[in-house]
Amino acid sequence: MTAAGLPMEMPAQGLPARVRIHEVGARDGLQNEQTVVPTEIKAEFIHRLAAAGLPAVEATSFVHPKWVPQLADAEQLFPLLGDLDPNRLPVLVPNERGLDRALALGARRIAVFGSATESFAQANLNRTVDEALAMFAPVVARAKDAGVHVRGYLSMCFGDPWEGPVPVAQTVRVCRALLDLGCDELSLGDTIGVATPGHVRTLLAALNEAQVPTPRIGVHFHDTYGQALANTFAALQHGITTIDASAGGLGGCPYAKSATGNLATEDLVWMLHGLGIETGVDLDRLTATSVWMAGVLGRPSPSRTLRALSHQE
Repeated sequence: MTAAGLPMEMPAQGLPARVRIHEVGARDGLQNEQTVVPTEIKAEFIHRLAAAGLPAVEATSFVHPKWVPQLADAEQLFPLLGDLDPNRLPVLVPNERGLDRALALGARRIAVFGSATESFAQANLNRTVDEALAMFAPVVARAKDAGVHVRGYLSMCFGDPWEGPVPVAQTVRVCRALLDLGCDELSLGDTIGVATPGHVRTLLAALNEAQVPTPRIGVHFHDTYGQALANTFAALQHGITTIDASAGGLGGCPYAKSATGNLATEDLVWMLHGLGIETGVDLDRLTATSVWMAGVLGRPSPSRTLRALSHQE
């Protein structure tokens, strides 16, 4: 449990007053697990995360089961969440078939998943970058016609395991294309965790120069080299207010073996609360949820904040 008065609030100038955490543990976090987690456990996980105050809990992905077996139960899972506001439950859709499945169950927030690099586009979608954008066009258009919010994920924004460093202009081009398709917001993915704060600031500035507004940008950092919180702070300094994180630091990427865990939500919340930034998240309830899920999975969490708080109990 969190000790009374900790973390001590010490606000820093120029940072947002409030941040919206986009929780990805139940989708991005679990999708790389080799052992299939029972549907009822996933539903319980999502309910606990929502009860901890997380405003957006990404629920599942309507992808073909053979590509991500862990998420083959999307049709069974989503109805178990019927007591939650669907506007709090984003889902991933790869194509129009996925969109049909999501809309049929009442999803109100969807995401498409593109790549800034050709190598990852081929590995993840079996298409070129531009072919993937063409595939997304009718998905986004139909979703918008249905009044559904659309997020555009972009992987490999900072580095690629096959291509190495990714030119800033290359990432900006695909981001701009996703917005031009009609996406409401973007999530910049540091899929293999190679970003550093200067790179983050440079990319965000370049996006603004390309008429991509800061309020429509979110960030999604992996902690491969221990840079996720530093990169998050750089994004906060730029004015970013949407940050992706995964409870307990769960996750990786099934198509990029060098991608280790996501930024742990507990580590993020500890830092944000210490900066006096509101999140609406109850850190004790979040910690209890992640400790429970670590027990389900049978291994400890990589989150340092989670380990510190759970050892105090």
